[in-house]
Amino acid sequence: MTRDVSPQAIPEVPGTAPAGWERRPLTVGAEEEYLLVDPVTREPRPEAPKVVAEAAGELGDRVTTEITAYQVEVRTDPHSRLDLFAEQVRSMRAAVVRAAARHGLGVISSGTPVLPHPLPPPMTEGLRYARSVAAFGALDDEQSICACHIHIGIPDLETALQAGNHLRPRLPALIALAANSPFWQGRDTGYASWRTMAWARWPAAGPPPYVESRAHFESLVAALTATGGILDRGGLYWDVRPSHHAPTLEIRVADATATAQDTVLLAAVVRALVDTALADIEAGRPAFRPSPEILRAACWRASRDGLTGEAVDLRSHRLVPATAVMDELLADVSPSLRRHGDLDTVTAGWAALRAAGSGADRQRAAHRNHDDLTGVVDHLMHAMTADFPAHTLGDDPPAPPRQRGA
Repeated sequence: MTRDVSPQAIPEVPGTAPAGWERRPLTVGAEEEYLLVDPVTREPRPEAPKVVAEAAGELGDRVTTEITAYQVEVRTDPHSRLDLFAEQVRSMRAAVVRAAARHGLGVISSGTPVLPHPLPPPMTEGLRYARSVAAFGALDDEQSICACHIHIGIPDLETALQAGNHLRPRLPALIALAANSPFWQGRDTGYASWRTMAWARWPAAGPPPYVESRAHFESLVAALTATGGILDRGGLYWDVRPSHHAPTLEIRVADATATAQDTVLLAAVVRALVDTALADIEAGRPAFRPSPEILRAACWRASRDGLTGEAVDLRSHRLVPATAVMDELLADVSPSLRRHGDLDTVTAGWAALRAAGSGADRQRAAHRNHDDLTGVVDHLMHAMTADFPAHTLGDDPPAPPRQRGA
C-alpha cells in the first residue's frame, strides 16, 4: 500500500477527474477538548464550569463543559476556507486561555492528562452524564481523555455513510498523525495515543463496520440501543460516523492536538480524504474493505507507534514505516488538497511535523529535557498559544508556570 514519496513535496496523482469534481468546496469544522491544570502543581483542576461561564462571554454557546469537570469543549463554525477555520481555532483557544488565566488556571490540549488525578474523576452535573455512569460504570473512570473531532459538511446521510466506508482504511494513519497522549496517571504508557486504547473499550467505539446502506445503519443503531450498548444515537462512538446533531460526517479518531497548527493540518487532510471519497463514489470506485480484524490490529499498531515506528499495510498485512503510509495518503489526496487550495499548507505542515515529531514525540522530548513530568505540562501550556500572533492573548496573557512553593 505504500510507495516512496518525498516528505518535502506532495505530488499530484495523474488521471482524469471524475464527473462532479468541480463541485463547491466542502465545509470543515472542529470540536476541540482541552484540560484545565494548576500552573503550580501542573495537576488537572476540576474548574470547568466557571471557566466555561467566563469564556462564554466571548464564545457564547461555542464553548461548553464535557463529561468531567477537568474538560472544556469548543466548537468552530463550518468553514469553506482553511485560513478562516485556522483563525477561529486560534481565537477560541486564546479565549479559553484568557478565561482560565482569570481564575488562576492553565490550559493544555492533550489526549490524556499527564500527571496523576483521582479516579473516578469529578463528573459534570447533568442527566445524560449521570445515565452514562449508571449504565457503563468504571468505563467512565477514564473519560478525562480529550479528542479533536473534525466535521465535514455532507447533508445527505446515504452519501455520508458511503464516504465513511471509504475512510475506514485511513483511520490508522489519522491515529498516527494526531497521536498526542503518551502519558497516563504519571507514567509513560508505551503508546503514542493512549486515548485511543482507553476509548476502544466502549461497546460502540473504534473503527466502524462497513455499512451496506442507510437501512443497515439504522438497524445497527436500533440493535445497539436495544442491547444497552449505546444510550442513544449520540452514544455511537465509532471513529467515523454521521453526526447526530449536524449535517456532517464526523471523524472522531484523533487525539486533542497540542497546537492550533496541528488541528489545521489534521482538518485539511480529513477534508481531502472525504473529498477524494466523494469523487470515488461518483466514479463508481468501490471502497477498499479490509477485514475488521486486520483494521483493528492496524489501529492498535498506530496508537502504539504513532509516526515514529511501523504501521500495518492493510493489503499485504506487512509492517512498513508509518511515515511512508502518510506519504502515500497525502499523494493520493493531492488533487483534493489542490482543489481546496490546501496543498501548500499541508505540504509545509507535514514537513514541519516530520521535523518536530508528533504531539506524542514532543511530549516525550519535553520529559527527557526536564527529567520531570511537570515539564511536559509546561510544554503543553506553551503549545496552546505558541503559534499565535503576539497580540492574540490581549490584556490577559496566561501566567507562566510556577514552581511548587513559589
